[in-house]
Amino acid sequence: MTVKELYESINGNYESALKTLMMDSLIEKFIAKIPDDPSCPELLKAAETMDSKLLFESSHAMKGVYANLGLEKLSQAASIITEEFRPGHERSMSDEAVKEKIEEIRTMYESTVAAIQSYLQPNA
Repeated sequence: MTVKELYESINGNYESALKTLMMDSLIEKFIAKIPDDPSCPELLKAAETMDSKLLFESSHAMKGVYANLGLEKLSQAASIITEEFRPGHERSMSDEAVKEKIEEIRTMYESTVAAIQSYLQPNA
C-alpha cells in the first residue's frame, strides 16, 4: 500500500498533505505519529467531565495537526468543538450534542488509527 492509498482508505486529502509536507516520506513520518498523539485521548477524557479548557485545548491541537496532515473530516469535527469552547465564545450546543460530536470524532479517530497501524505493519 502506498501513502496515497492509505489516504484514500481513510478519506484523507493526500494532495493537501503533499502540499503541506511536500514528500511521501514526510507524510508517512508524521501520519505514523497519530496513534501516539495525546490530543484525541485528552479530548475524550475532557468530555467525561465537560472540562471546557481541556475540551478547547485538545480539540484545537487536533484541528491543526489533522488539517496539516490532510485529515480534513477529523480536523473539521475538532474545529466544531474548538469553536464551541473557545474562550469568550458563547456556547450554542448542549452538553449532549457536544458528547455526540465527540463520539463521532472518536469513531473517525479509531478507524483512522487502525488503518495507519495496518499500513505501518502490513504483515502483523
